[in-house]
Amino acid sequence: ARESDPLKLSSPRIFLFRMLGFVALFGVVVFLLHEQIQVAFMANPGLNSLIIFVLVVGIGLAFRQVLRLSPEIAWVNRVRVPDRTSALPRPPVLLAPMAAILSRSGRTAMSTPMMRGILDSIATRLDEARDISRYMTGLLVFLGLLGTFWGLIATVSSVGNVIQGLKATGDAASMFDSLRQGLAAPLGGMGISFSSSLFGLAGSLVLGFLDLQSSQAQNRFYTELEDWLSTTVTDHTTTP
Repeated sequence: ARESDPLKLSSPRIFLFRMLGFVALFGVVVFLLHEQIQVAFMANPGLNSLIIFVLVVGIGLAFRQVLRLSPEIAWVNRVRVPDRTSALPRPPVLLAPMAAILSRSGRTAMSTPMMRGILDSIATRLDEARDISRYMTGLLVFLGLLGTFWGLIATVSSVGNVIQGLKATGDAASMFDSLRQGLAAPLGGMGISFSSSLFGLAGSLVLGFLDLQSSQAQNRFYTELEDWLSTTVTDHTTTP
């Protein structure tokens, strides 16, 4: 469509397909390794459940950022090429300032300062949506590190208790049995740290890729909108 009409805004479907494909691939990996993942999950089910919850919310937000572009694109394409036979789509959200200006003026021509103001407003709204996604990615890394230090603290404390509990007796078998029983707690702490790091880093990997795709979709939307608005600029200094 853009080959016949270079100014037509493109649909973000290609980015949605990439995101869906990556999530599907991630789901296949989880299915193949579900037994090992279940063992790692049970090392700290509370924190790992929180990490998975944040991951699901972050995935939903990433898809929402791309899906919300579709009605905006449809509105711009409808305004750009007026069709008297069909009604305008629902009012846009990201492009609300531009819609208000066009509804008052009744024409698409605008001055350069007005165009820059509209683009700056749209860029600010897009950046706000990206900040939430980036925060979710950082939150997953933080939760993974939190589990790591939590497990390390438990490990160090347990090792100290094991050392204090050892007694120099003549029975080597009883000392070894006491040491073996005491090491169960430090190993459990290491399981907490490693499992939380695993879930946190894997979740940040998924959200990082989805955030990259949503950012590319938003950048293309902004660039194509700027290209079209640049053709509507009028030089008011030349008008009588």
